[in-house]
Amino acid sequence: MASVPRSNGVQSPAVGVGPSYRPEGEKPTATVSREVQQENVHVLPQTPQLIALLTMIRDKNTQRADFIFYSNRIIRLLVEEGLNHLPVVTHTVTSPVGKDYVGVRFEGKICGVSIMRAGESMEEGLRECCRSVRIGKILIQRNEETSKPKLFYDKLPPDIKDRWVLLLDPMLATGGSAIMAVEVLKSKGVPEDRILFLNLIASPEGIENFAKKVPKVRVITAFVDQGLDAHNYIVPGLGDFGDRFYTL
Repeated sequence: MASVPRSNGVQSPAVGVGPSYRPEGEKPTATVSREVQQENVHVLPQTPQLIALLTMIRDKNTQRADFIFYSNRIIRLLVEEGLNHLPVVTHTVTSPVGKDYVGVRFEGKICGVSIMRAGESMEEGLRECCRSVRIGKILIQRNEETSKPKLFYDKLPPDIKDRWVLLLDPMLATGGSAIMAVEVLKSKGVPEDRILFLNLIASPEGIENFAKKVPKVRVITAFVDQGLDAHNYIVPGLGDFGDRFYTL
């Protein structure tokens, strides 16, 4: 895999966070996501709620129970936004008072695919929004010396090529594992433009690499961070998400 371009540690912007009707002097200053140029990347609105949740899970002193609780809230926001990018068709229903309402309904089938193990933490949030959703798994591990990914295992719905796929992984560092997961899905017949990648925190290097290699996959992320350090860890990041979510 080609080397990942570096962002040179450009600081994320600090702005006043709060409702638009509040005077600037009443808004606390907080760090928000960097803007991105890639058209296939959608960053969640940097609302006070989201920034507060991210602040909690970034704190090294946050206990595991709280880390799980606040992470789950962000995951729910990501899933809800991801569903907004699925196709819908016009659908008219009749209300209990006998009046028609012209609305929409989802078109097509979906499934989730988690990149093990951290991606499995996002499965419950998907199930809370989509009852009885089918979920597949892909195990990719990164060589800590080379930072290159290796595929170990995949278990996917047999009809996955006929579904929209919500790919789940909370952290996007170099993008290598996520790109490999997309290639696995494509090898099973899933069109690239029917994959949505849901992610909590991404590096600008990973976003650029991912968008260049799989430009038709739409990325839904909560935050694009400052960059990667010499060990390809996201900074300021939040540490190892899987360890903090699953380890006592």
